[in-house]
Amino acid sequence: MKLLLIEDEKELALSIQKYLTDKDFVCEWVNNKSDAIDKISIYDYDCVLLDLMLPDGNGFEILKEMKGQNKTDGIIIISAKENLETRLEGFKIGADDYLTKPFHLSELLVRIQALIRRKKFNGNNIVVFSEIKIDILSKNVKVNNKTIDITKKEIDLLLYLIGNENRVLSKAAIAEHLSGDMADMLDNHDFVYAHVKNLKKKLSDAGGGDYIKSVYGLGYKWKNA
Repeated sequence: MKLLLIEDEKELALSIQKYLTDKDFVCEWVNNKSDAIDKISIYDYDCVLLDLMLPDGNGFEILKEMKGQNKTDGIIIISAKENLETRLEGFKIGADDYLTKPFHLSELLVRIQALIRRKKFNGNNIVVFSEIKIDILSKNVKVNNKTIDITKKEIDLLLYLIGNENRVLSKAAIAEHLSGDMADMLDNHDFVYAHVKNLKKKLSDAGGGDYIKSVYGLGYKWKNA
């Protein structure tokens, strides 16, 4: 899962980024409004963590920009502002959740997980597609009730494909989802092909259907056979 952290307090941002990276998220960080708008204009995120007080503007301006672009990324405001008026303004503009500083990182994690479940999988911890069952929290995947040996990247890829069923996903989009802005530094996206190939084989070996379809010249699509 891919996150964008918009936070100008460096020490706090680094601690959040490290914590979420250790929990298997791809977490990008920017510390100002300008860079944040550049990011959200180019990329999609499962969740955006948005501070309101930034050196070059207000977080509400970023929120309005996202809604103006019809972005569907989940948004959690993280702010030291605790008054009711600020909370209501955030929800009115389009935030999904609001967490007041200081907070425990474990609470932030739970809220991120809950938001992604609501946005992508109807609030469920268990994602079921035909004979495939994925436990999002325990990172466990079963095919025909048998647990398969699968890497964290492959689980992330599987959830990304299922969450975008019948939608063509380019190799670049998949690469960026799995690796964040590091994908821009790579000469090619051959690792996407390797992950897709390995995932298809593991699902097939366990008796799963052939749901991952190659779309020539474009990318891949998850489609019920």
